[in-house]
Amino acid sequence: METILITGGTGLVGKELTKKLKAKGYNVIHLSRTKNNTAETLTYYWDYTKGEIEQEAIEKADYIIHLAGENVSDGRWTAKRKKLIIDSRVKTSELLFENVKKTNKPLKAFINASGSNYYGTVTCNTIFDERQAAAADFLGITCEEWEAAADNFKNSGIRTVKIRTSIVLTKKGGALEKIALPVKLNLGSALGSGKQYMPWIHIDDLCGIYIKAIEDTTIKGTYNAAAPEHATNKDFISTLAHVLNKFLWLPNVPAIIIKLVFGEMGSILLKGSRISSEKITNAGFTFKFTSLESAFRNLLIKN
Repeated sequence: METILITGGTGLVGKELTKKLKAKGYNVIHLSRTKNNTAETLTYYWDYTKGEIEQEAIEKADYIIHLAGENVSDGRWTAKRKKLIIDSRVKTSELLFENVKKTNKPLKAFINASGSNYYGTVTCNTIFDERQAAAADFLGITCEEWEAAADNFKNSGIRTVKIRTSIVLTKKGGALEKIALPVKLNLGSALGSGKQYMPWIHIDDLCGIYIKAIEDTTIKGTYNAAAPEHATNKDFISTLAHVLNKFLWLPNVPAIIIKLVFGEMGSILLKGSRISSEKITNAGFTFKFTSLESAFRNLLIKN
């Protein structure tokens, strides 16, 4: 039985991925700041701020899936928070690599989360694919540094996969729950112009991409994790209202209000790009949910 070590295993994606991997017969272990030998999933201790990690977790791992990182939308982007967002991604990757080097057990693959924000917060006609350069804004720089830290594994000969993830749609928690609440109350409206794109992916499809990255040894390098359908913010809200049988009557939330409330972080709400899914589909991955309507009906409507 192969063992998969997941960082960020108790997060939105980590929990669902852990469940799906176990269902397929994998042994899954986690790294956390809180050690837990009695949890359903064995959890080892690490703390990147102290440079500490339980080496046993690394020695057991056949694969490492690195999901850990501070949520970029949990607060205003002060200088201190920006540093935390970057360090929680880059320094954790570096700590993992340093400890993988210490063990003689060969790692079969290192699979690293990244973000579709690699391409920046920009709304334009371009459909961004994996060949594009990183944007020069904060999130673009963050993703570029995050991926560069993962490339330490690639440069040492370990198969390395970087998954640039879009907005993840789930039943509970995450973006969809927050966006759906005002719509359910008949208070939903588009943000800013409403023309900004919102690349998205259903949690089942995202987990499927991670599983493919484990099981298909031809998968290496960078892949976008975004559904094939390109939807604007207006499309997103309108489809959500349609599926929930609600109506939209309020005007768009003015961009100035978003900027006042969220500061620089508001850019991720007011701007967004179309992201290509062609590379992962050409690699043989088939999306289960290719439209927002199908995703919303699966996640929000009781069968």
